[in-house]
Amino acid sequence: MTSDELFYDCRRFFMSEQKKRVIVIDALNMFIRAYIVDPSLSTNGQPIGGIKGTIKILQKLVRMTEPDEIVMVWDGPNGSLKRKSIDKNYKEGRKPLRLNRAVHNLTDNEVIHNKIWQQTRVMSYFNEMPIIQIIIPEVEADDVISQVTKLEKYDGWQKVIISNDKDFLQLCNDSTVVYRPTSNQLVNKNRVIEEYGVHPNNMALARAIVGDASDNLIGIKGAGLISVKKRLSFLASEKDYTINELVDFCEKADSKLKFFTNIIEGKEVISHNYKMMQLYAPLLSFQSKQFISESIENFQCTFNKTEILSLMREDGFGELNWEDLRANLNRILLNC
Repeated sequence: MTSDELFYDCRRFFMSEQKKRVIVIDALNMFIRAYIVDPSLSTNGQPIGGIKGTIKILQKLVRMTEPDEIVMVWDGPNGSLKRKSIDKNYKEGRKPLRLNRAVHNLTDNEVIHNKIWQQTRVMSYFNEMPIIQIIIPEVEADDVISQVTKLEKYDGWQKVIISNDKDFLQLCNDSTVVYRPTSNQLVNKNRVIEEYGVHPNNMALARAIVGDASDNLIGIKGAGLISVKKRLSFLASEKDYTINELVDFCEKADSKLKFFTNIIEGKEVISHNYKMMQLYAPLLSFQSKQFISESIENFQCTFNKTEILSLMREDGFGELNWEDLRANLNRILLNC
């Protein structure tokens, strides 16, 4: 299917759901994608692809989903602290961002400052829109996003997580889906089971076996999601299996297969990875959960178009057609 066909296929799915809808966006994931890919320059030659690209992505998302609310979740300063306290090597060794051609003439220091400026500026734009933004120091966006989907306020709503991160597949259920912008892929509970042979209730366990190189979490040797699907087919059931039950199964299975013996011997590795990867019980304090709930319940809708246009002029946007975004934000504002 072409990109346009995938877009309209997703849109048909959302329009068929007669529920109120909230989209919960992994904001840094979206911004970084735009920052890397979009080479846009301001009228005075300043790289602004992160800002302009993020707004264009948001416009596409609201056109496709027609949400009743938008929650934008950012990684907090030092957001990895809790997981680094469990594993000091968490996210170590990540490769530097592959930058677009717009920043090739900048020094390393100028690139850092430009990226920080663009991210801060994007947040300024969203502050003038009917968009709830949440950022909590020392908390990762993943945990906040998980908590948002569990809020009582959204009972009976369709929750749409916007992120390319596979960690969120474990949160798919009858009311929560994941849209992955890079692949234009909509993933629901049935899609997870069909593609990976694993129920979302067991997705964190499956990924704990496999590991995640991007977060520097080493998995069990010889284990991938394909072999998990083949050898551990019971993980496709709705029952959420424990690590002990996994090991018990492997001990009763064909002991000649290294796949099973590696899992048995690597029980501690799996347990460690599971603590790092699971989002069923997000790593949040009572105060953080309360802050999330109050940020959403007490949100005051505003849509300051004059200030947004002023920001665009200051940033030298040139031409940007944002009529679809403006129309959808007006609709959200009217329903606040």
